[in-house]
Amino acid sequence: MASGSTFLRFWLTERPRDTFLSYIPKEELPAFRLACHDFGVRAAPLLFEDTTITFRPSTFTKPARMAALGRIGHHIQTLTFSMPHTPETFLPPLLDPVTGEEVTFIYEPYTQSTRNSATRLSNPIYGSWELTDLLVKQYSPLFHAAANVPTFIRAFQALPTLNHLKISCPDQEAGQRYRRSIVDYALISLRIAIERCKLPLLSSLSLVSIHPGAALYLNPTMGFGTRPNSVKKWKQIKNLAVCMDSTPFSPYPPSDHLKILHSYLHVFASSLRNFVFRWHGSNGLSPLSLDKEICLQHRSPGMACPRRCHLALRPLKFDKLRNMEVENIVVDASQVSSFITAHRHTIREFNFENTHLRSGTWDQALAPLTRISGSEKWKEKAEEVMDVPLLFSPVDNEENKAQDLVVDYFNCKPRALRPSIGAWQRAGARSRDLFWGTPEHMKRFLRTSIFSWR
Repeated sequence: MASGSTFLRFWLTERPRDTFLSYIPKEELPAFRLACHDFGVRAAPLLFEDTTITFRPSTFTKPARMAALGRIGHHIQTLTFSMPHTPETFLPPLLDPVTGEEVTFIYEPYTQSTRNSATRLSNPIYGSWELTDLLVKQYSPLFHAAANVPTFIRAFQALPTLNHLKISCPDQEAGQRYRRSIVDYALISLRIAIERCKLPLLSSLSLVSIHPGAALYLNPTMGFGTRPNSVKKWKQIKNLAVCMDSTPFSPYPPSDHLKILHSYLHVFASSLRNFVFRWHGSNGLSPLSLDKEICLQHRSPGMACPRRCHLALRPLKFDKLRNMEVENIVVDASQVSSFITAHRHTIREFNFENTHLRSGTWDQALAPLTRISGSEKWKEKAEEVMDVPLLFSPVDNEENKAQDLVVDYFNCKPRALRPSIGAWQRAGARSRDLFWGTPEHMKRFLRTSIFSWR
């Protein structure tokens, strides 16, 4: 066992100490911090750098919770804000208690923060005293906590080193797509808090699992408490990852959610460098070429805002985009070709996973690469080379374990930037065939391998 002076010398040396702490499992760090005061101080940054908050009525209102957030907030670098859709987040119509008729509720965020109880009680939070009384009596405390913008602002003021924000709002039913829930009010408060707090290091945003309507409430250019300088804060975002529930895209159902998504992505057009988008569920349209979709161009005159229905969407152009990945989409070869041509000066790598072409071929989709490089040599380098995990000792559930290995490989794959034109990647069914191979290919590989396979 090391002597006290040897251990003290080791503990006071920053690099060995940090390396040692990095090997301690996160679930054991709370017990490790209880050993002594200095252990608690040194281990706190590792324990709290990635924090998850599941929103509840007392999350930002309970004094003890806010005091704890104030103590550890400067360690938090990645924050996951989670609020799943549940029966508790459903909002029924607001009814007049006398006549039984539905009461119209036009929401305007209340952002004034005051510690004077007399001043706070003298101003109605929801526009009028009658409406405020109805909301207090008919809606749950979770709604009032979600609409309490000042508490969100105070919470994010305690996170000066935040650089990555993750938002997770899963499990919305398809039948509730056009109904506002408590989750949407929480997203409004969250967006306002980010815009009004000083977060100089914030550069990454991940919408881990969200419903299509979330893009409306997170959009700083549309209503709900926006300011002229609201967009400025979101210009800091350089890395954006979106996993959104799929929405219909035929010419007949409403396509409002796709237009809202198109408008939301325009917010990041001048600053985004890395972009990942995935449709959860059935295949969806490419978010990069919605301006070319027929279902968004021809609208019936009976729809809302008939004066604007005929206006074409502005093309989406990212000025600094370097890496792009989309998954589970349906797209035309011409749309892929137009995207490559428009971003040829900045983009260095793109990836189409589980992408289906409605028209054209991949050779037509990637034709701009030939014009850019001046030859077809890029096709010689288009084939991806990967390390395929092999299981030489078959056991139960072999196929499932192999799939897990592949998932782990992709999760751990470094995303290094490749400056050469050969790094442009072709994806879809052909890429998966190249990865998995065919039975004949595997037999030839095993016959020529140094391993004996019988």
